[in-house]
This record gives sequence, structure tokens and C-alpha cells, in this order.
Amino acid sequence: MQWRRRHCCPIKMTWNVKRSLFRTHVVGLLSLALLFTIFLFFSHQDWLSSRPGFRENPVAYTMRGLRPLKERAEGNQSSLRSLLREPIYFPPKPPVNFSSHQAEAAAAQGMVGLEISLSANNTNTNSLHREMGVGGQLAAQPYRYVLNEPYKCRDSSPFLILLIAAEPRQVEARNAIRQTWGNESVAMGLGFVRIFLLGMGSSSDGYPQAAIEEESFQHHDIIQQAYMDTYYNLTIKTLMGMNWVAEYCPHAWYVMKTDSDMFVNTEYLIQKLLKPDLPPRHNYFTGYLMRGYAPNRNKDSKWYMPPELYSSERYPIFCSGTGYVFSGDMAAKIYQASLSIRRLHLEDVYVGICLAKLRVDPVPPPNEFLFNHWRVSYSSCKYSHLITSHQFQPSELIKYWNHLQSNKHNACINMTKEKSSRLRHRKLHWERIR
Repeated sequence: MQWRRRHCCPIKMTWNVKRSLFRTHVVGLLSLALLFTIFLFFSHQDWLSSRPGFRENPVAYTMRGLRPLKERAEGNQSSLRSLLREPIYFPPKPPVNFSSHQAEAAAAQGMVGLEISLSANNTNTNSLHREMGVGGQLAAQPYRYVLNEPYKCRDSSPFLILLIAAEPRQVEARNAIRQTWGNESVAMGLGFVRIFLLGMGSSSDGYPQAAIEEESFQHHDIIQQAYMDTYYNLTIKTLMGMNWVAEYCPHAWYVMKTDSDMFVNTEYLIQKLLKPDLPPRHNYFTGYLMRGYAPNRNKDSKWYMPPELYSSERYPIFCSGTGYVFSGDMAAKIYQASLSIRRLHLEDVYVGICLAKLRVDPVPPPNEFLFNHWRVSYSSCKYSHLITSHQFQPSELIKYWNHLQSNKHNACINMTKEKSSRLRHRKLHWERIR
């Protein structure tokens, strides 16, 4: 008994200690596993942000809210200050006496200096700035007009101006827009101006400048300046449109900037968003809001943003360049702000930086599905309640626009009937099974 008493208690205590230690180890391992899972999750987000073309956006998508709003704002302000502080490169101005043929020749020589894709670029920063033609400020009148429409608003103050970015060779797209959402008839008697924004085409495009001049003479809706029409010059193209509004249509109520491959429900835009019965707004800017987006640092991506040009980890809030709307007074303000900000090649990001400098916050649209920078599957019901849808061929645009117009007053009736029919069939099916 004495031996038992001497040895049983230590054995019992050792078991309690072991059980306690086992529980402690289990809790510790579970905690480590949880921490490791969180680490992998955030690492995965960073990996996604470096992938080229993720979600087909001009910037890499990252988790929202990882940084406090104050910290993000300070980072963006720091980046804006660096845009103003760094050395400025001024692009050469064209000769004063430009004919269209001289303009084409000058553009072919690379007036703005980018014909080579970024994927083939030398990654040396100075070379990149030179090839992109970015990193410099625009002069007040950097390029001479080859084609202009200075008298569009001479006798009126239009309710809406459409600024449509198009390439010189996209004549079919321009004609399709003239027949559909860019036609004056959609404005329902309100003042309406349609303007296509063009740069100079290269000789390899196979579409002659003379044909553009003839098209302009026929429709009077093209403005063109002597810079090379490339993806990397979309910022110049957009600023050209802003400056045109500020100079020739300063009393316009609203402006929409969009692209030539878009479907725009102009009637819904006017009646449901802009509401002509109300007084015109000021300092107004809306579209598909892009929040918490990070610069794409992948040098092989066409959306690559060198840290030397934009050092912050986040862009300010901006609207997708596929389609955004702003009050007429913003055109002059954005253009003036741009004169003190080094130019970046991502047009929608750059406009967002100009808005941040002006301390104008883009306003969310009443419905987040009004502006779509992707292709929305067509139905007359859906398209009667949206403003933009992306990636349309000219023939598709005409086809769906005509269908929507013919079903405008009962766009959702067929869909309601189809839903009712599907529910009825399901009910009958379940009754048979029972």
C-alpha cells in the first residue's frame, strides 16, 4: 500500500498534465492554422493584383478596405504631389500652318511618340516616358485641329453632348451610332450634340484621311487633332473633347464621354438619370465607380503603370472610361486641372486624378447596374433599364437597338410571361412526381 501511495499520485498527475498540454497544443495548432490561412488569403490577393488582364480592367483588382480611408487618401495626395514635383517633359507643338496632308505626315512620324506596344518596350524609365509620350504636361493648346466643328452650339445651349472616342478607320461604327443611340431623334426635342473624337491614322490603317474629311463634310460631327490615334493617346483624345466643350459649348447642361463599341440607352440616360425637368447640376460626375484599385505593375501588361509615374499603392476613385457622365461646367475644370498634372496613359485613371485634385467626388449612380463596362446579355427588359453595355459590333448595335425600340413600351411583358410559364411548368412537374 505504501508503494502504491508513493507511485500512484505522480502517475495520476502526469496524466492530468499531459491532457492539459495536449489541449494547449491543439489550441495553438488551430491558431497557427488560422493565421496561416489569413496569410495565404492576403498573399493570394496580392498575386491576383499582379496578373495581367485580371477581370479585363485597366488596373489590377485588390481587396477593398485593406488600408484605412485616411491612409489611402494620404497616399493618393502624396502621389498627386509627386506628379507635380517631378521634372516635366513638354511634347513638341506642331507647325501653325497645318494642312490635313501635313498633319498626317507629322502624325506618321510620331508626334506624340508611341507606335510600339509596351510589351516590346525597353523598361528603362526615360525610354518608357519617351515612347509613351507621358510624364509631361499638356500645353494649353498642344495640337492643332485638323477637323473642327466650332459652330455646333452657336445658337443653342444643348442639354447633352456625346463625346465618342473612335478610331479613324471605324466608319461602320460611327454610321451605326448615327442610326441608333447617337441619333438626334433620341433627345426628344432637347438640345443634343454628337461629336466623334479622332486622332490621326497611320498609313498602315488603309483608311485615307480624305475619306474622313468627306465624312466630316457630310455629317459635321467629327473633331480631329494632329496626334497619333493610339490606345496610349486616349488621354489626349479625352482632354481634346473636354477642351472642345469648354471652348465651343460652355453652356451645355451635361456631357457623356463613351466609346465607339458601346451600346448607350440615351433615352433612359436623359429621362431617368439626368432628368431635364430639374435644374442643371454642377460639379457632377458619375459612371461605373472604380474603388480601391491598384496600379498594375506587370511590365508585360498594356495597363502597366510604372511606379516612377504613379508611386501610390492605390488610385483615387475614378469612373470606367467606357462611359461616364458629368455636368457641363466640369469640362473646363477638368481640362484646367490637367494642365498642372503630368499626363498618364490610362485615361479614366487620369480623369480620376484630375477630379481628386479638384476635390470633386464621383457620385454613385442610382443603380449600380446602370453603367456596365462589360457585355450584358441582351433582353429588351434588361436593356430598357440600363445606360451602357460594352463590346458591340456595328451590326449587333443596329439589330438590338431596333429590337429595343420596337419593344420599348412592353419591354418586360414577354419576360414576365416567360417567368410565369416556367413557374407553371415547374408546378405541374412537381405535382406529377407526387
